[in-house]
Amino acid sequence: MFEDEIRFLRKMSKRQLAQQVLNFLMIVSSALMVWKGLALYTNSESPIVVVLSGSMEPAFYRGDLLFLGMPDEPVRVGDICVFKISGRDVPIVHRVIKLHDEKTGKQYILTKGDNNQVDDRGLYNPGQHWIHKEDIIGKVKGFLPYVGMITIIMNDYPQLKYALIGFLGLYMLINRE
Repeated sequence: MFEDEIRFLRKMSKRQLAQQVLNFLMIVSSALMVWKGLALYTNSESPIVVVLSGSMEPAFYRGDLLFLGMPDEPVRVGDICVFKISGRDVPIVHRVIKLHDEKTGKQYILTKGDNNQVDDRGLYNPGQHWIHKEDIIGKVKGFLPYVGMITIIMNDYPQLKYALIGFLGLYMLINRE
């Protein structure tokens, strides 16, 4: 199946192989620089997230790609925010339904998915009834529908992810240009 490609790799000089590997590393580093640039521009640790569940339907569907920003203005009721609960890896995309401001300036935030029956207190850590601005990764500024389904498919079927990475790596090595 890949006999010709393997034969071509064996015929490559070390210099050509090193050049192909460096080209691949340049592409990866460019992607990381774009990601970090977006993070700085949007003032958000994660400028792009994928909706993983149907809890925000009909506003956002599973697989929608969300663009985030973290403006300096305070959080308001009705804002759609992405936040993390301490001790959990997966961020949550939900709407702010209630705020409580203290005189000290601390803001208590209660969220709920548009498609959920109850607020998010059941999702928060035990004994936690509110989240704070520090928990928020960003506010939703825009979205592309269903573009993130690729990410969901890759997470659901890791073999496909490894096969795709292997294919792209092999393609980079045997590309004659």
